[in-house]
Amino acid sequence: MLKNYLKTKRELVDLSIEYQLNKLKYPDIIADGMRYSVLNGGKRLRPILLLMVLELFGKKIELGLPIAVAIEMIHSYSLVHDDLPALDNDDYRRGKLTTHKKFGEAEAILIGDALLTHSFSVVADETRDISSDKIVKIIGMISRYAGINGMIGGQIIDLESEKKRVSLETLKYIHENKTGKLIKLPIEIGAIISDATDEEYKALEKYAEGIGLAFQIKDDILDIEGDFEKIGKPVGSDLELEKTTYPSIFGVAKSKEILKEVISDAKKSLNIFPDEKVQVFLELADYIGIRDN
Repeated sequence: MLKNYLKTKRELVDLSIEYQLNKLKYPDIIADGMRYSVLNGGKRLRPILLLMVLELFGKKIELGLPIAVAIEMIHSYSLVHDDLPALDNDDYRRGKLTTHKKFGEAEAILIGDALLTHSFSVVADETRDISSDKIVKIIGMISRYAGINGMIGGQIIDLESEKKRVSLETLKYIHENKTGKLIKLPIEIGAIISDATDEEYKALEKYAEGIGLAFQIKDDILDIEGDFEKIGKPVGSDLELEKTTYPSIFGVAKSKEILKEVISDAKKSLNIFPDEKVQVFLELADYIGIRDN
């Protein structure tokens, strides 16, 4: 069920991304680079999470498609910049040349900048049938979760933590912000659009925090046990950069135990909903723990 569900939703998201990015024509290198960076594969987990929440509450998924596209643009911009020589210095992403290897380093910086800034235009100009009050709230949340109090904050602490041992508390801050906030974002936006109750919102928020942490722990494990052909980038980069990770603190075996506990707790947070209504959420949590890319 989950495999077909994700495939169908990914195809819908990709069509929506293409629709938005194909409107951009000039300057050529920026427009081409934006399309290359976003449409070069990917699971589309973040936009799909938004659509899942809308479906949970019986809302039309079309309501959230422009916002879902914007979130994927922001995620893609972060990857473009992460891959740069000044940061992770990666040559491959999703099995293809990274944006700076394809277009040039300066060009990649601007391509990433363009994806970030254009995402807000998509939210503001393309969203329909959602109240202006909600749009303002959503734009504010996107800027916070993608900025200094979210992804950027986590990224800078991650950068400062290279080649040194950091505490588990610092590692949790990095994971919660660098990766977790952009996974929480679509779930919380879906809850806002759907007028979720406080209890429903908190349950979904806890689920989002759990799968966000699980996603990063699994990434830490895949950096040791993964395969280039499957994950699309070289393994061992965390070791090369001497980053503190769950395996470096707890070892691989214990990290896998922690991963299972985190996933179990995330699933339990949805107990307020009937199982049949959140089945895809439960299956997704399990998938995060067994994925190989």
